[in-house]
Amino acid sequence: METSANMTEMAEIVAALEGAAAVAGESMDQFFLLVMGFIIYLMQAGFAFLEAGAVRSRNTVNILIKNALDSFFGGVSYWLVGYALAFGKGNPFIGASYFAHSGLPATMYAHWFFQFVFAATAATIVSGAVAERCDFTAYIIYSSVVTGFIYPVVTHWAWSEEGWLVNGRTYEFDGELVNIGYNDFAGSGVVHMVGGIAAFVGALALGPRIGRFDRNDGSPIEIRGHSIPFASLGGFILVFGFFAFNGSSQGSISGDGDGAAVAMAVTNTVLAASGGAFTTLVLNKIKYFGDSKWSFLTTLNGCLTGMVAVCAGCNQFKSYFGFITGVLGGIAYMVTTWLVLKLKVDDPLDATAVHFGGGVVGVLSVPLFSYDYGVIYHWDMKSGYYLAWQVAGLAAIFSWAAVLSLIMFFSLKKLNIFRVPFEYEVKGLDIPKHGETAYPAEAYGHGWGEKGDALMGLMKEAANASIKTVVSKHTNVTIKETVRPSESPEVDAMRGYENKGYTGNTKLTTLYYENSSAKRDRKKVSFEAEPKLVRPPDPLQPISRCAR
Repeated sequence: METSANMTEMAEIVAALEGAAAVAGESMDQFFLLVMGFIIYLMQAGFAFLEAGAVRSRNTVNILIKNALDSFFGGVSYWLVGYALAFGKGNPFIGASYFAHSGLPATMYAHWFFQFVFAATAATIVSGAVAERCDFTAYIIYSSVVTGFIYPVVTHWAWSEEGWLVNGRTYEFDGELVNIGYNDFAGSGVVHMVGGIAAFVGALALGPRIGRFDRNDGSPIEIRGHSIPFASLGGFILVFGFFAFNGSSQGSISGDGDGAAVAMAVTNTVLAASGGAFTTLVLNKIKYFGDSKWSFLTTLNGCLTGMVAVCAGCNQFKSYFGFITGVLGGIAYMVTTWLVLKLKVDDPLDATAVHFGGGVVGVLSVPLFSYDYGVIYHWDMKSGYYLAWQVAGLAAIFSWAAVLSLIMFFSLKKLNIFRVPFEYEVKGLDIPKHGETAYPAEAYGHGWGEKGDALMGLMKEAANASIKTVVSKHTNVTIKETVRPSESPEVDAMRGYENKGYTGNTKLTTLYYENSSAKRDRKKVSFEAEPKLVRPPDPLQPISRCAR
């Protein structure tokens, strides 16, 4: 009797311990998703710095606020409808519950936040492709639509319990029933292909920046960004974020084998980044593939493309195939960049090449390199079915994102709210749109000697010093600068000059001075400064300044 009571008590203790372990495991998984989500959210800063560095200084504030609002407007959109369409209970095509968190269990809030940062990433991809000429209102519209509708539906197909792509179909092989469907562990297709397709269609509908392509032969003219250090910082933040992006797609950390799966995903991400960077670095150095230079920006984009490519299968690749996937991603980047330019589409950040090119490689690499069912390892009917489902998923995602993006972006164009006015594009978006500039001239220098003086101040000082010997104290001096042609591709294109790029300019500075008391004998002295690149606030008018 006593033994039976002890056994009952022991069973109750074991059950209580198992319950406590389950609760602790659930809490641990939620905390894991939250912490990984925090790191992934930091990728928004990476995108912001990368894009800010890749645009010209006059558009820095504009691109920064757009990256910030991706998460803010995207957060509202994903809260109201996006998450419901993606993970709500519905049918194999679309979800239909949890709108505005209605009925969402408290234990699912960590999952919502984790999926939100993925959705914000998909929307941010587009901003780089339409940089420097997209109107702010149109930006808010397309960002909300991508985050709230286009992306969530694809998510439902591939990542929800009901999705038609992830569930696939059941087949029989040698008397064994096997369920085969679409596999995309961290979103090569779901996140990056969707963002890359939307980026390409947006850039196509918007048209190239002024001066991006030669008016006569259509050849591309490089428009450089203003800060490679900013782009570098953004790139390294994105690399850091990618470790969490891919590793955390396991979705949990408390289960048996979760830690090993996360470690494998992160390891393959590192190797894919290395493979992509190495490939683009070498290919760009080869005359027939690049400009024969060791390009940092090309290498950085190759690194990111490799990480995009390995997203889909980073949890099921041997490490050498992780590296090979990165190499293939680097090749895809070079080919896609070339193709986009051939189509006369202006993508300032190469978002199409990085995310669409890398995404396609990632989706197709899974059925080839997976150690569980890959064609390379097995070469049987089952691996062929896996390949067929990946191709089907790729085609479905491409069709959905492309058709809806075409409708959305060309509708914005038809309504004349997609592109900024001509004058704004030429002069910059920061001042007229936001009333702020990233680099206000008055914020530079100090008053403690010529080392801190601005260039114009030094010129005034030199001019006054030289004039003092020939004019009286009543003389008024006016300094006028006139910029000659070839100052920038966009202004040359507007004026009709044929210009293959920045060739250097000569600034003609004219000093006018007259005696303020006698009002006679106006004189003029002109001299040429050393050739230099000049970009005045108004490229159509000379700059006028006065010094007394």
